[in-house]
Amino acid sequence: RDNVLVQIDTSVFYRILEPEKTVYRIRDVDAAIATTVAGIVRAEIGKMDLDEVQSNRASLIGQIKESVEDAVDAWGIEVTRAEILDVNLDQATRDAMLQQLNAERARRAAVTEAEGEKRAVELQADAEIYAAEQAAKARRIQADAEAYATEVVARAIADNGLEAAQYQVALKQVEALTKVSEGTGNQTVFLPANALDAFADAFTMLKGGKA
Repeated sequence: RDNVLVQIDTSVFYRILEPEKTVYRIRDVDAAIATTVAGIVRAEIGKMDLDEVQSNRASLIGQIKESVEDAVDAWGIEVTRAEILDVNLDQATRDAMLQQLNAERARRAAVTEAEGEKRAVELQADAEIYAAEQAAKARRIQADAEAYATEVVARAIADNGLEAAQYQVALKQVEALTKVSEGTGNQTVFLPANALDAFADAFTMLKGGKA
């Protein structure tokens, strides 16, 4: 049905059950059966697409065997087995099928490559989302810690009044001076006149005394 030239090599095995019928009706048994099989194969192939011929050989040979059995029954002959040995296509059809096969392979390769790129993009996006979530979590933790510290300081100021506030100010001064002293390179640092007093005040408050 595809207007393709197809050559089918078949093999049919038979045996004569009623010699008198065979001798009376046909002179050359092999030639008669070969001609009958060829006609039946042409008829059956004409009903099928090329893909069906290629993929459904078992069904095709079954139909051929059944048709041959019906045709030779009157000759006193029994068909014992039938086989399709080969299916040959003309060169133009083979070239077209090879071109189609190569195109299909290229299409599948392109699909595979596109899926791989898509997956890589998804993984990168997942990694970025995870990193953003972790950064946000870290900021929340830091904010919670700062809020807690602020709450503790506020509570201390509320409970101890001016003394706690003075301690907090002195502590901030000590931290600032510590950062200045940790600077790298040869540099001269000018400290305010009351810098040492800040250290002394913080130390005294840590011991529980008053400045």
